[in-house]
Amino acid sequence: MFRTMMNAKIHRARVTEANLNYVGSITIDEDIIDAVGIVANEKVQVVNNNNGARLETYVIPGQRGSGVICLNGAAARLVQPDDIVIIISYTLVPEEKIASHHPTVAIMDEHNQITQLLKQEPAHTIL
Repeated sequence: MFRTMMNAKIHRARVTEANLNYVGSITIDEDIIDAVGIVANEKVQVVNNNNGARLETYVIPGQRGSGVICLNGAAARLVQPDDIVIIISYTLVPEEKIASHHPTVAIMDEHNQITQLLKQEPAHTIL
């Protein structure tokens, strides 16, 4: 049996752009996706903390060091610049490896810089 488990999370990133006139996807600073192990074209879930919207899309690497978090295409209707989002990727893990699976969680600051890189989510609910 396989279970779908969180593999990576970018926690509380700030949306820098929303570009309706694009084919689709989310553009994320390549330094950020490298840090958490997300790759180009990987499916991710985006959760908007400001309005509760949830969507799935795929990742396009953005300029390194730019801090870019840009929702493109139809997804741009669900966010506004400066909204706070959580970006999550998932993986299928065989039952026998669940205990050893540890997702990577990047805690972001208001400038989309990583302040902490965790190998598990903290037990408390407020960071």
